[in-house]
Amino acid sequence: MSLKTVLILLALALATILALVCVLLTRGRAPRSCQQLPPEQEDIEDGQSLVFADLTPEEMSQVVRYLRGNLGVPLVDASRAKPSDNCIAAVDLQVPAKAEVLRFLDGGGPRPAREALAVLYFGNQAEPNITEYVVGLLPLPLYHRDVTVQKYGGKLPYHRRPVTGKEYMDINALVQRELKKAPHFLAACCESDGTNLVILTTAPRGFKSGDRMTWFVLFHNVAGTGYYLSPVGLEVLVDHGDLQVSRWQLHKVFYNGRYFASTGDLEQEFVAGALEVVRLKQPQADTVLGSMRPRRPPGSPGPLQFEPQGPRYSVRDNHITFQGWSIAFGMNPNTGPRLFDIRYRGERIVYELSLQEALALYSSNCPGGMSTRYLDGSFGIGRFAYELVRGLDCPYTATYVDRHYLAETDTPKTNQNSLCIFEHDSALPLRRHFSDLQSFYYSGLRKNTLVIRTISTLINYDYIWDFMFHGSGAVEVRVHATGYISSSFFHGQGTDYGNRVGPHTLGTMHLHHIHYKVDLDVDGQLNSLETQDMEYEFVKDPWSTQNTIERPRLRRERLEKEDEAAFPLNAPMPRYLSFVSPNPNKWQHPRSYRIQIISFAGKHLPTSSSMERAISWGRYQLAVTRRKEEEPTSTSIYNQNDPWTPTVTFADFIDNETITNQDLVAWITVGFLHVPHAEDVPNTVTAGNSVGFFLRPYNYFNEDPSVDSSDSVYFSSEQDAGAFGANPLACLSSAAACAPRLLPLHFGGFLNL
Repeated sequence: MSLKTVLILLALALATILALVCVLLTRGRAPRSCQQLPPEQEDIEDGQSLVFADLTPEEMSQVVRYLRGNLGVPLVDASRAKPSDNCIAAVDLQVPAKAEVLRFLDGGGPRPAREALAVLYFGNQAEPNITEYVVGLLPLPLYHRDVTVQKYGGKLPYHRRPVTGKEYMDINALVQRELKKAPHFLAACCESDGTNLVILTTAPRGFKSGDRMTWFVLFHNVAGTGYYLSPVGLEVLVDHGDLQVSRWQLHKVFYNGRYFASTGDLEQEFVAGALEVVRLKQPQADTVLGSMRPRRPPGSPGPLQFEPQGPRYSVRDNHITFQGWSIAFGMNPNTGPRLFDIRYRGERIVYELSLQEALALYSSNCPGGMSTRYLDGSFGIGRFAYELVRGLDCPYTATYVDRHYLAETDTPKTNQNSLCIFEHDSALPLRRHFSDLQSFYYSGLRKNTLVIRTISTLINYDYIWDFMFHGSGAVEVRVHATGYISSSFFHGQGTDYGNRVGPHTLGTMHLHHIHYKVDLDVDGQLNSLETQDMEYEFVKDPWSTQNTIERPRLRRERLEKEDEAAFPLNAPMPRYLSFVSPNPNKWQHPRSYRIQIISFAGKHLPTSSSMERAISWGRYQLAVTRRKEEEPTSTSIYNQNDPWTPTVTFADFIDNETITNQDLVAWITVGFLHVPHAEDVPNTVTAGNSVGFFLRPYNYFNEDPSVDSSDSVYFSSEQDAGAFGANPLACLSSAAACAPRLLPLHFGGFLNL
């Protein structure tokens, strides 16, 4: 054997020995470095947050059973109920009064009664109406009381009820029957007999209280893609106000700029050669405008976020804790996500943070588009928050939570995995400094936030609702809009109302306005409202008095009345606006939380509009009012179908009461104007389409609370930045070996459709 061969064999043997040593050392360390650590336990509150917990399916079923046995009237399952029937429309949690809850949470008082709110449609009565009952005690109900008059000041007219799925089915059957009266026209315009056309509702439904007449826009239906971009130019006005479905009728027909009394008249005009028809071919799934089918094979996977030692947050029932934060969470079937009793470092910052409404107001030169003002709460922002796709809608390793609701059926439904919770590394420092003067050091902290997210699909649009909690004590609320734009058939001067995005498709201009309720309790319930802004003062320099200096001066003002604290949409507003406590911090400034709004809202509906009072919350980018138990929400699900006599008028909340040292609520409007363009096809993207607001500590603490974070990094020029003891970032290389075993991907989001 040659010397060269011997040396090669020795080198191979040495390499093998070194590899085995590395493996053994790694195996010895792995259990310690990759061990799943329990999240911080921060004053876990023995189930106190359950006072805000959504109803369980079992509780909902018990309420239905009780109502069926104790109202003394026949009840039809809402999924089959005709307008002339009685039915249970919805059951949700009756949130207890704030005073009762605080006595329980803070004063050692009794736990508030657990009750449900049941909404019933009574169509089979001499005077049809909507009635709301509080039902208790749960889990086994013993009583009910009618709270309709107490809440709304009178009975609720029946025509204000939201349209049910059964009603839409009956309307669709009527439209299909009417379409059969125009066979030659449909064959020419749409290569259709009507069965491959779908209808899209508009709202509101008429021009005066009592109307229930809806324009429906017709589209080509293509399986596997959004039909919203394929209008055929045909729209129909349906009168469905009568309690007897057999008496519903088609009231008007629109096609390509012209109006007709019926589909029969439309057919007659076409056969006589007096109607100009745009001949459309039935779209194909692989070429249709707006197809979302992938056009390229999958590439290599992108970055994956994971927690090397498990989640650093804790989720227990409806309660979340994370690095000093404590939050109770839930979901209203109508208005969507709601958070309660938000605390930081044991102190309550916010009693309630909840979504109130989402308005989408459209334009068009077609009747359906020009009359559309969707109030999405009446459709069900929470109800239509479906299962989230793991790894895309939220990080793969996020915690996913089921949500339950009872609406338009006597059987509770579950949207599984429809809310997610995760810690997010934003790849940005929360704070940092590199010192290159006097002493040399680096200090910083990664911007990691806790995120609570759910996504609502409201017909064509998808809204991503985020609530984020920062290590600085700030709360961030943000909404992204994505999904399909709604469209009209392109004709005439259509580009006065949007942009053309397809051969016959007009992307119609619209605005999105979102409303939130923020019940801040800053260092206690009694707060005042303070504004701060700058102005320049011109002074002679005091050391020579020969020169003038333009010196910025801080201007502070306490607002005394509600009228002063109602800031019109898109009008200038003080740059700093804070809820202040009577108590000072260490530096003798009032402990405060600042409201910082980020919004690009369109113009509010003119106050001269007959329906403006129904959305009068949209007049204000911010309005601060005295908190009242009888003013729990800024709107109502009944405002959509009768905006001319609104059930709840937010403008009436602002009645110039004093707001000094009171329990106050901030009502915040954010939004944006959307002029659809070519890049909105197939879907609107989230980039650039997000708005929201921050709640930021302002002299609430004596210093930035994030300095106490165990994630803080500091090392000087005299230290080895790569040493574990000096820099926790040096440990990330070993943590990277702790990639988790990912659960198999499963999706059941189509089960409830």
